[in-house]
Amino acid sequence: MADHSVLSREAVLEIDRSALHAAVADPVMESVTFLTEVMSKFPDAVSFAPGAPHESFFGSVDIARHIESYVGYLCRERGLTRAQAERRVFQYGATPGQINELVARALRTDEGIDVPPEAVVVTVGCQEAIFITLRALHAGPEDVLLVADPCYVGVVGAARLLGIEIRGVEQPADGFDVAALHRECLAVRAEGKRPRALYLVPDFSNPSGARLDLDARKALLEAAAEEDLVILEDNPYGFTAAQGTRLPTLKALDRNRRVVYLGTFAKVCLPGARVGFAVADQQVRGPGERPRLLAAELAAVKSMVTVNTSPIGQAVIGGMLVESGGSLQAMIREKSEFYQRNLKLLIDALERHFPPDARAREGIHWETPEGGFFLVMTLPFTADDAMVEVSARDFGVLWTPMSHFFVGGSGGLRQIRLSLSYLDDDRMEEGAARLAAFVRSRTETRNCLVTTSG
Repeated sequence: MADHSVLSREAVLEIDRSALHAAVADPVMESVTFLTEVMSKFPDAVSFAPGAPHESFFGSVDIARHIESYVGYLCRERGLTRAQAERRVFQYGATPGQINELVARALRTDEGIDVPPEAVVVTVGCQEAIFITLRALHAGPEDVLLVADPCYVGVVGAARLLGIEIRGVEQPADGFDVAALHRECLAVRAEGKRPRALYLVPDFSNPSGARLDLDARKALLEAAAEEDLVILEDNPYGFTAAQGTRLPTLKALDRNRRVVYLGTFAKVCLPGARVGFAVADQQVRGPGERPRLLAAELAAVKSMVTVNTSPIGQAVIGGMLVESGGSLQAMIREKSEFYQRNLKLLIDALERHFPPDARAREGIHWETPEGGFFLVMTLPFTADDAMVEVSARDFGVLWTPMSHFFVGGSGGLRQIRLSLSYLDDDRMEEGAARLAAFVRSRTETRNCLVTTSG
């Protein structure tokens, strides 16, 4: 009998990287991993990197109560027995989701988005909603995805994994360049390809913090109709707008079903539940077929990706929706006020540690967003991954290079993204002080080199 307990070195499989999908080696795939590794390597560093909700909100979370609230809802309003309701929570669930009615109700109340529950697909976070929507909409290599540039790395990574070509459309700090969208569509068609969809975050974009005003939203919807584009509207940060300044979503303004709305409960409710959703009320019809909603097509894709979204995670979010009376306005108001306060704290700290005269002399500046989780700062030197490590190791402060977010790979070389959502007051102040020390050090080194070479 052969002894297989020990394998020779020659018998161990080694895979050539060229035999793997090209996206595996794409730098965008390393963005999150890189920052996570640096954070674990320097645990005492103040981190402006994570775009995560503040953990103070987790104190009011009661998982058991939320699940019980959802089970009670199923018994009371859906007519299920206790055993049937619990089975909904503990067993595999329906692929499109099981809290769709509650999600549709909250969207109607909170966002003015009026769609039937059947138009909602409940997903494993918004990332899955992005992935299955891209897969369904892009039929072949001629279909091109347009993205507001700079862009959330998650959509770029998903497109690369799916083999979808991406083109960036300039997103200035004050909104979106509709004329640039028309030019890019023209260029794509000139190559014999089809601009299929446009992904963007109209409210306080990650990473830029840019926001579209009402006129820009209407102009974008008109442009989408002219160019025959589907708009993929991602809205994780709209709730952070100051009271009285929230704007209607593109989906709420959408009269021609041009918009697929992508959402998440991570920021307002609980990130650990991993519950997001896609709203796809467009009609799909093939030759000789009866029309059905695009949501059904997305669910078909989802069935081969995750099968279904965790029923327990859905029950937690469903219970929170039930307890809030079907509207998240109270939670939205509380968290909006908190993040608005954090935004002011960060700006005040930066202004203290980066005096106006030094900013003017060195060309240091930042855009002040009206909401969201992020602020972009421009520095007088290249702020790349190597500089992140120097900053964390020598000055105890972490940030995200903006170059990670540009589709072309050459933008944002002297810019950094600072997250304002995750830190407590004292850590934010300390982080700003450490960041200023890091920037001064690099500026002094640069000036010394210039003087010496001169």
